[in-house]
Amino acid sequence: MIIADNPQPSLVEFKELMKRIDIALNIDAMQHSAYYQKRTGLELEHDVMGAAIECAKNTKFEGSIHLISGHSFPDIVAAKIYGIEVKSSQSNNWTSIGNSILESTRVSDIERIFLTFGKLSSPVEFKSRPYEECLSGIAVTHYPRYQIDMSLAPGNTIFDKIGLSYDELRSMANPVEPVAKYYKSKLSRGESLWWAGTQSESVETVVPATVRLWRTLSAYEKDELEATIYSYFPETIVSSSQFKYDRATLWLATQKGIINANVRDSFSSGGRNIMQTIGGESIEMPAVFKKIQDHIELFVKIINDTSSVVLSENWGQPVDKNRIKQWINLVINEATDAEKRKKARGVLERIFENYLHI
Repeated sequence: MIIADNPQPSLVEFKELMKRIDIALNIDAMQHSAYYQKRTGLELEHDVMGAAIECAKNTKFEGSIHLISGHSFPDIVAAKIYGIEVKSSQSNNWTSIGNSILESTRVSDIERIFLTFGKLSSPVEFKSRPYEECLSGIAVTHYPRYQIDMSLAPGNTIFDKIGLSYDELRSMANPVEPVAKYYKSKLSRGESLWWAGTQSESVETVVPATVRLWRTLSAYEKDELEATIYSYFPETIVSSSQFKYDRATLWLATQKGIINANVRDSFSSGGRNIMQTIGGESIEMPAVFKKIQDHIELFVKIINDTSSVVLSENWGQPVDKNRIKQWINLVINEATDAEKRKKARGVLERIFENYLHI
């Protein structure tokens, strides 16, 4: 990291310094292209530092630029309130992966940051822009990180897309929430964000560290996960759609780290059982209704104890006071015909009759 300690210059003076740094780096790159093409990211920080020292002569920044090793953000701090982050690409483009949106390593009191980007392929070039003006989107490694595009047109930053300024987002306790909300709004059928759960969860708690196969789970784990899936995704119970298990499959993989290559067989097997309706009629129903009856306490616990944010997101509507009754209605609405809806309602109301008027 590089730090400049002189009395605070104005933002205009800092912008002028950045222009001079760009000019100096580009002139040097024209003369020493092979040198820059071999530079690593850390080595490039030293090059930018050298250019900054030279360009700071006869300015308020002169004599106060230092290099500090570590992982702080940004790499260069000027007058304690301005910063320069150094990034590069060995490819012939102006894009790269940036810093974490959490900015937990940000140097305190920094107000404005510029990004100095080195395109280290022939012809070697340098550009500097305000940091927030070249962040196009989000990529995910172990945590959501900004995508850098130095050629990004005005109005196309990730901040324009989510409707929040850079300063507003970085100051939030959970900056993942609005970003995840935006990307979820762009999902198509069969898509899911593996790195983001619900608004009440942090990305670190929802991204599984390991991946397991469904067949390796214990009977207890399978029962609990099946009950959770039926509770979260009502379409899995009576819908005839070929896509009825899509959301459940994605949820298992992205939120639980569990791969089930035959989810339809796992959830639809078991034949049919004779069940009682709320009116006392005996009718034949798919095995899933017997599973619900056998694990009624588990279903009640999941539906009533799950946060309203999670249920609302999965159910696609606000959560009512009587969650069991609302869930039954969601299940019934997935049925394809009136007779099927009538039977399903009758059986579910019989199973949960002690919970419908609470």
